[in-house]
Amino acid sequence: MTSPLYAPPADPLVIAGQVYGSRLLTGTGKFKDLDETRRATEAAGARIVTVAIRRTNIGQNPGEPNLLDVLPPDRYTLLPNTAGCYTADDAVRTCRLARELLDGHRLVKLEVLGDQKTLYPDVVQTLAAAEILVKDGFDVMVYTSDDPILCKRLEEIGCVAVMPLAAPIGSGLGVQNRYNLMEIVENARVPIIVDAGVGTASDASIAMELGCDGVLMNTAIAGAKDPVLMAHAMKLAVEAGRAAFRAGRIPRKRYASASSPVDGLVGGTDASHSS
Repeated sequence: MTSPLYAPPADPLVIAGQVYGSRLLTGTGKFKDLDETRRATEAAGARIVTVAIRRTNIGQNPGEPNLLDVLPPDRYTLLPNTAGCYTADDAVRTCRLARELLDGHRLVKLEVLGDQKTLYPDVVQTLAAAEILVKDGFDVMVYTSDDPILCKRLEEIGCVAVMPLAAPIGSGLGVQNRYNLMEIVENARVPIIVDAGVGTASDASIAMELGCDGVLMNTAIAGAKDPVLMAHAMKLAVEAGRAAFRAGRIPRKRYASASSPVDGLVGGTDASHSS
């Protein structure tokens, strides 16, 4: 009788009390068309997908192609984001528009940018917007810098997930700040999700091996030569990285213990057994 394939223990991502079967979150921009968006999202296995309210039609433009036709809300959790906002006021206004368009939807991704070149966050405006949105009843997932003190402050404000960058948005540089991320993860009581900087599958695995709860990406998939295949690769990478983190890696050392290869062997090299 063939033994069943190994099935890892259940390990869902939980955000604002909701359970999700995937730790890979994906964007919906930059694809060549809505069909490619759909196929890549399916290949990624994503359950949460970000939507730039200022750039994407989800019903506010009747007669135009609608993202909800290919990524229906009964199958995916839409995560409206404030991409393109440079002030707290603009970000708050955008979130309130999303709530109106999506019939009271509370889960949003807050990002307030401070620089058009690097797309680094304006942390002062981000803090201000987060305080307003949390008081207004939103469940806020927040894009921010990799400052451990700032990330803790955003958690204390009431954000349901904190999303530090690993490198600048769209750079593909991979995780450039692993010690900061480890510090953030070790002190967090909400999910920590890497947002920005991933370029390929190994980058996603590294983020997960560090203990992050998930990875959000768009450019790394949409900008690949084969976005659908890259989406599949990212799915596997996130799963592998998470499993490795849970399993616990061996300590790093310069070389293996000299006794390891012969421990317990009959006729080993122990001098006390020589004649």
